[in-house]
Parts: sequence; structure tokens; C-alpha cells
Amino acid sequence: MKKMKGIILSGGTATRLFPLTHTTSKQLLPVYDKQMIFYPLNTLVRAGIKDILIIVAPREAGQYLNLLGPIFDRHDVRLEFKVQSAPRGLAEAFILGENFIDNDNVTMILGDNIFEDDLSSSIKNFRFGGEVFAKAVPDPERFGIVEFDAKGKAISIEEKPKKPKSNYCVTGAYIYDNRVVKIAKNLKPSARGEIEITSVNQKYLEMGELKVNILKGDWLDAGTFDALLEASRIVKEKNISKNFDPKIEKAIAEFNEEMKDFSKKMLIKSK
Repeated sequence: MKKMKGIILSGGTATRLFPLTHTTSKQLLPVYDKQMIFYPLNTLVRAGIKDILIIVAPREAGQYLNLLGPIFDRHDVRLEFKVQSAPRGLAEAFILGENFIDNDNVTMILGDNIFEDDLSSSIKNFRFGGEVFAKAVPDPERFGIVEFDAKGKAISIEEKPKKPKSNYCVTGAYIYDNRVVKIAKNLKPSARGEIEITSVNQKYLEMGELKVNILKGDWLDAGTFDALLEASRIVKEKNISKNFDPKIEKAIAEFNEEMKDFSKKMLIKSK
């Protein structure tokens, strides 16, 4: 039986959040009481995934290593890091992660996406093809939009349509079998020069192997100042940050204590 591996895509420049992201990665900004990166990490760990690749931009690679590098070693979660020299589209993650994915299945989550729903059942029960998660949005022209037939079956997906055929967008969590690597490699860049994740989903849809799940809870895409503020409010009100996998909670607590002890020792040395 194939394993399920995880990828968190945390590259990009996040210009909409300047000047905050001039000094750190967007995914290392706080959402209520935890850095943003811990929310997608929790989605994967809670689903039983133990091997996770985090794709980062060159400038912030050291920051990710400082925060995440050592803290899961004792908790049976193995993190790897890969530098994406320049953002070339979401689907490039599967090309960068080819050796990591190997012959296994993979769940990718965007580093700035937070899900109230527990995706564990879908991830654990996945066997082949592709599986994505859709949510109704008020501004569908900004997203990859799914069209459904009268029976609720997905029949088309279109990237940022001028005339959307529905208001259901594909959110930033994707489950695929390992054929996704070959699919991504064979994609032609879009008009904006990127390898689009929508093109991957279209390919699986053409093969009749794409499942689209409708999310019930909140889906937060914390990519603007207002969205970041709203994400913190919702996370607090719905206790999302309090329902983390025990492995992550324990790892964070241990890291915090180690950093406090280190700071105290450095303070004593400086006197």
C-alpha cells in the first residue's frame, strides 16, 4: 500500500502584505497565537502524515530551519526543506518534490490556507486519482472555479474566469497519486508564465478521476491585511488553534521552553 506524503508550499514574495513580508515570510506571520505555517502543518499531521516537504523561498529558508528544523525530531514527524528559486506556479511543487514523492501519494497544502474542516478522512481514505476541496466564495473571478452538473458532479474547472459558471472555488488543499509529477512536467505554462494547478485538476477531470468535496466550515486564505486580521479573529472565536494534533502542541511547547532557557542563559552570560 502506498504511503501518503505531504507538501506545504510556502514560497512566493507576498507583495500584498508588504512591508510585513519584507522582513519575513508570509507563512511565518502570526495567526492569533501561532505562526501561519503551523495550521497547514497540523492538517497534514492530524491526518497521520509523517513525511512532509516544505518548499520555501531562498531568502527565508534559514528562518524556517530555525523554527521547524529541530522541533519534530522526537515526535515521529520528518520534515524536509526545498528552496524554490522563483515562483513558477503551484504545480511546480510536484516537480520540485519528485524525489520526495517517489512512488507514493501526496497531499499538498498552500502555506497560507487554514481549514476549519478536518480533512483527515479524505486524506486517509484516498487511493488514486485526484481529490480537491471547494468552497462558495463571493468573488469567483479570483479563483479556479468548479462547474457542477445537476447531480453535483464536477464537469469543468476554469482558472479565474471572467464569467464564472459557479461560485465554488478550488481551495488550497490537493490530494493526488504519484502520476501528478508526470502531469505537472508535461504542462505548458499559462499566459502568465506559470504551471497552473488548475491544469493539473483539469487533467484528472478529463481522466474521470477527480473528486471534488464541498467544505462546510471556514476556509481562510490569509493573503491580505484584512484576510490576516479576519483569520486571527475566526481562529480565536472557533478555537481552531486549540484543536491541534498533540504532536504539534507538544513540539511547540518543548521548543518554547528550550528558547526561554536559552534566552536566560544568554542573559546571564552577558552580565
